[in-house]
Amino acid sequence: MKIVQFIIGLIFGILILIIPFNQFQTSPIEPLQNLAVQLDGRKKPLDTVARETVAQIHGKTSYTATDGEKLDYLQTYLSLWFNNRDWNQEPFILFSYRPLKEQLKLNSDRKYFSFAELMESDLGSVIMATREKQADGVDLNRDEREALTIEDRLALIIATVGDSNLPLVPHPTDIKGTWVSINNAGQYYNSEQVFPRQTYYKKLKQTYRNNPQDEAGLGKIASKLQTELVALSPEIYPNLDTLAREVRFYGLHPFAKAWVLYGLAFVVMLVVTLFKSVDFYWGAMGIFSTGLLIHGYGFLERMQIAGRPPVTNMYESVIWVGFGISAIALLFEFIYRAKYYLLAAAPLSVVCLILADSLPAILDPTIKPLVPVLRDNFWLSIHVPTITLSYASFALALGLGHIILAHYLFAPSAKQRLRSLSKWNYGVLQVGVLLLTTGIILGGIWAHFSWGRFWGWDPKETWALIALMCYVVPLHGRLVGWLADFGLAVTSVVAFNAVLMAWYGVNFVLGTGLHSYGFGTGGSELFIAGFVGLDLLFVLVTAIKYKGWLNSDEQKLIAIDTPSEPMLPVKK
Repeated sequence: MKIVQFIIGLIFGILILIIPFNQFQTSPIEPLQNLAVQLDGRKKPLDTVARETVAQIHGKTSYTATDGEKLDYLQTYLSLWFNNRDWNQEPFILFSYRPLKEQLKLNSDRKYFSFAELMESDLGSVIMATREKQADGVDLNRDEREALTIEDRLALIIATVGDSNLPLVPHPTDIKGTWVSINNAGQYYNSEQVFPRQTYYKKLKQTYRNNPQDEAGLGKIASKLQTELVALSPEIYPNLDTLAREVRFYGLHPFAKAWVLYGLAFVVMLVVTLFKSVDFYWGAMGIFSTGLLIHGYGFLERMQIAGRPPVTNMYESVIWVGFGISAIALLFEFIYRAKYYLLAAAPLSVVCLILADSLPAILDPTIKPLVPVLRDNFWLSIHVPTITLSYASFALALGLGHIILAHYLFAPSAKQRLRSLSKWNYGVLQVGVLLLTTGIILGGIWAHFSWGRFWGWDPKETWALIALMCYVVPLHGRLVGWLADFGLAVTSVVAFNAVLMAWYGVNFVLGTGLHSYGFGTGGSELFIAGFVGLDLLFVLVTAIKYKGWLNSDEQKLIAIDTPSEPMLPVKK
């Protein structure tokens, strides 16, 4: 029966993956999507270029124009590329940082601005002053870093609109050589070779301007253009199957499907937990396992496309942490059959994947080559995944900690369940401490090879150590009797703020240190701070209830923080 339920869960999960069936149909503009472009240090399909460009400028992969037309990322990019509307006046550029908008006397309630509006503001002088400060080697504040982010978006829209310099033409002999645009193909090839390519390019542009909805016509012309480009340098041009593989990867959207499956598994397991008559535990496990499989597939596929481990940016670490939470929870769930591991893990993994999917302007999903300090370094390739896997373990402990504290608040009489939950939570914390300690040591070895020293009190290093101490001290306190189950549950929730600072705060709030390749501008500090504040309020309310601080003297109980002894009335 267990196996049957598990298989049913797997089949149900697979159905979720393959529906709708039209996602596997060939698009008429597939040849256009698969055109190879050399950008950002790698060769990628035009479809990826379009997706990344629109997300970086606009903050999401769709746009509604001022005339009401709704455009997806490819339609938006083609409109920019072939310049068939006035993009100077389209409110397309994301600008969400309120203090800088107020400084520039822009409407602080608006989120998107046109190119013309930003150029008419005082943004240019702010950027110039910031560049001078940067040239002097002075650390930039948040306003200045945000100004440079807006400058990057302006530069990207300039480089895209009416672009006649898109590097579509491969180098004739060097696989690492620089590609050029159709207009500049004469640098490498003679006029007889260049003429038919330029003809197809102009025809593609004219066809789009005449009828942007003519996907069949665009696809036929793009196919002929691609064939001609491949013929120029067949040894250098990327394999067409490799280009199509990347387009299919993004089209499948595996991480979005994964969080849907995690959410379904959570709902089913919650029903199983609340209603004893519902016996579909192994079905929920099957659905959750399918989610983990598609999550893992997506991550491995991204690594294959990038040709490197996930060590470059916040997006990849968020995806990896979400995977780690689910994988660790599933492992413990198979061992203990607890139900609560899955209930704690599923919402956290869902949040990770939704954030990664919905915030491309903050969590940049662009696949880029490694910066020089990260290349060809074995120690780094295991250091970063180990550190972030420890974050996943602590996040799972955070989820279990909330479940335990909720029991203390709403079901304090369920002592046997509380004991079991506390034991399971303790095991997860131990795994997290082991992984974080190992990751810090591996990071020191990497720093020794890259920077010539094992430890330098860089902000990232310092906060990793602080996070470790925030867990090591309470765990040792548990051994010597300083803390019991309630105290350890509070630790699981409160100490995660140190992880949040090491993981998010150093990159997006402090923005200083040698780990500069991981920095970015967030714009979500108030949201994070609000979440932390509400979470700490929840802990405080639970502690007040547990300790009986608001009870009358006759009702107060001595809070003996042990799992086995009952609380005793206070002696007067």
